[in-house]
Amino acid sequence: MNRTHAQASGTAALRTPTYLGANAVHDISGALTALLADMFALYVKTKNFHWHVSGPHFRDYHLLLDEQAGQIFATTDPIAERVRKLGGTTLRSIGHVARLQRVSDNDADYVEPLAMLAELRDDNLQLAARLRETHEVCDKHGDVATASLIENWIDEAEQRVWFLFEVGR
Repeated sequence: MNRTHAQASGTAALRTPTYLGANAVHDISGALTALLADMFALYVKTKNFHWHVSGPHFRDYHLLLDEQAGQIFATTDPIAERVRKLGGTTLRSIGHVARLQRVSDNDADYVEPLAMLAELRDDNLQLAARLRETHEVCDKHGDVATASLIENWIDEAEQRVWFLFEVGR
């Protein structure tokens, strides 16, 4: 498809050459896109709690949650770019995130600080499990590059769980 034709039709093929078959691209891209939606939802939730935490441990919790939010946000571009490298497409809007996210929002006017930490701990624990599920999809299709990235994200999620658990004791 030439550029003029693509502009005239309003669409362009976004297929990227890949060693993976169509089923692998579909399965891995789908799993990564759902993870990406979860990462965005968890990022916003973590920032929400960062902005609204209060109490005697304000500074410590505020800084911890900001650090964790930054770490979560840092995964979003590599996830989306990995989907594109594989020849898939990924999130296109906030609405798309909302349709795919498995992390529950918390819109409460006030949340006790320890409840915030516990909720984020559980969310990160669930995220680690979903990362492992996605790793299995990658293993099934022989996608070692994506699996390798996921291993680091699992470690980061587990570290967030550990910190949230320890400060919430």
